[in-house]
Amino acid sequence: MKIPQCAPGRFYGAHSAEMEEAIRKVFAGGWYILGNEVRAFEEEFAAWCGCAGAVGVANGTDALELALRALRLPEKSRVAVPALTASATGMAVLRAGLTPVLVDLDQYRTMSVVSLREAFRFFADIRAVVPVHLYGQMAALDEIIPAAAEYGAAVVEDCAQAHGAQLHGRRAGVFGVFGSFSFYPTKNLGAVGDGGLVTCADAACCSELEALRQYGWRERFDSSEFGLNSRLDELQAAILRVKLPHLDKDNEKRRFLAARYTAGLTGLPLELPLERPQSRMVFHQYVIGCECREELRKFLADRGIGTAVHYPKSLAEQQAFAAASRTELPETERLLPRILSLPMYPELTEEEADFVIEAIREFFGA
Repeated sequence: MKIPQCAPGRFYGAHSAEMEEAIRKVFAGGWYILGNEVRAFEEEFAAWCGCAGAVGVANGTDALELALRALRLPEKSRVAVPALTASATGMAVLRAGLTPVLVDLDQYRTMSVVSLREAFRFFADIRAVVPVHLYGQMAALDEIIPAAAEYGAAVVEDCAQAHGAQLHGRRAGVFGVFGSFSFYPTKNLGAVGDGGLVTCADAACCSELEALRQYGWRERFDSSEFGLNSRLDELQAAILRVKLPHLDKDNEKRRFLAARYTAGLTGLPLELPLERPQSRMVFHQYVIGCECREELRKFLADRGIGTAVHYPKSLAEQQAFAAASRTELPETERLLPRILSLPMYPELTEEEADFVIEAIREFFGA
């Protein structure tokens, strides 16, 4: 049996007729960038998410960069980000002309409020905080947002891995001034190429983002300010419109598979994911901790089971972020050699999940 760690093509196999009809309509329509499909998707995503509005952009990195630019912070202002995240998070901060401050993780593998408060005490010029809902787990926004407010810092959520995750019954992307989303093909809501979106707290924020994503235009061909060329295209929007109505069901399947993994792996010498109280995790990844990670990874590969490491290096270890400030990072450093992502996607069958469980149990002689 061959089980890939991720398999974005499996959705197409189950919904090919819907997707092909959506693609045909776009091709026949003759309008391919920022047209009716993008507008409809922005409206549908905003309604599904529960926010005031949404602005489609080219990718998730641009989404975060544009959200940070829209805050109009002084150049080189510091932005607190977790040290363990995709490099895209830190890169968006740099591209916005700002300076990352790396903070540690809590027991749920999201931004530590204790570490964040330490950063605020050390660095008086932190003007924004970017909590990352890593692996589909909501960060502690009910503590992070008040902490940021005490120091006059804005909160921009990095929701790239958390489409549909909830805290106290509210979805990711509605807590901060902005929420940035990625539609990279392997995400919970994935396109067939790149795509991104920013959720906005009000209409004024949406207007700001709409100008920034397209050359700083408030009127066509008149760049009144700096802006990017970062537009969601019609083809990706049409595909995302097909997939969005399936997302809640797909997230429930991820939760079912995660519960199956947890039940089958409990009792082994592994760290299993914890779910934050009063939250609803959507398991973009199911990440275990294992002291013999590389040996386990090879054992699984030999049996046709794909795994991944999200991520092999923290931002603190990457040359691009050498100038970043940082707090102490004991939990990040403890996790790095241990974390391992198991196969996780809605189309994973129960038989495949059980095969993964049995292989891991065999590795430990259980």
